[in-house]
Amino acid sequence: MSLSPSRAAFAVAYDELRALWPESTEERDVATPYGRTRIHVYGPADGSPLVLLPGGSATGLAWFANAPALGARHRVHAVDLMGDAGRTERRGTPLKSADDMTAWLDALLDGLGLARTRLCGHSYGALLAARYALHAPRRVDRLALIDPTQVFAGFHPGYLLRALPTLIRPSEARARAFLAWETAGTHPDETWQRLYALATTVPGRKLFPGPRPRAADLPMPTLVLLAEHSRAHQAEKVAARARRTLPQGEVTVLPGATHHSLPLTAPEQLNNRLLEFLA
Repeated sequence: MSLSPSRAAFAVAYDELRALWPESTEERDVATPYGRTRIHVYGPADGSPLVLLPGGSATGLAWFANAPALGARHRVHAVDLMGDAGRTERRGTPLKSADDMTAWLDALLDGLGLARTRLCGHSYGALLAARYALHAPRRVDRLALIDPTQVFAGFHPGYLLRALPTLIRPSEARARAFLAWETAGTHPDETWQRLYALATTVPGRKLFPGPRPRAADLPMPTLVLLAEHSRAHQAEKVAARARRTLPQGEVTVLPGATHHSLPLTAPEQLNNRLLEFLA
């Protein structure tokens, strides 16, 4: 069965971005009740586990600029999210809600053999990570949230207005225009931009943000890294709220970064802060 033009173009961009990962990166497909999940695995087999959840449309490959540094100390597991574009397959038990995403993560960690892990997410992936950490706190040693959306605050209205055309009538051109607006001045990798834009055109994508999690109940050490120029929300206001909310929180604003340019721009600054926290 041949791929549709949008899926075929996405597959090509996916393979091109995969080529930017370290040569020793392994590809794993983990069975869950909701379908097989694709994981990009890098780092020493005896390294402490670190699970990375990307933002919407980004795929697990978005961590290509972070994997070399993070994988020097950790066994990195970068996930293609269930319900989103990528090589994760949605089959079996229907995926209907945010609770299903939490159950999927339970099954994924079981399949990886991870009783406990460090957990890090960006954007929508950070929302999933926060919700999972509340659901299964004994399985999460440390939690890192990179410019999290809908955890401490909602989206800025201007951001939603700009994003609307890509949601109503998705196209590569509309997604590229939206990215250019949000990431102005940061110059994200061109291969990743192409993958992100094509991901928005893949049929059948569905994200499940669900209600805002009770971040004040997070019991584990938590790091929040916010993008100074994020257009998804106002970084300083979110930082102030995160500092008031988190019982064991560390909050840092990354200068010069935007929401969608993370985690791949200024990777040294992000990696160093993340590694310091995870240690």
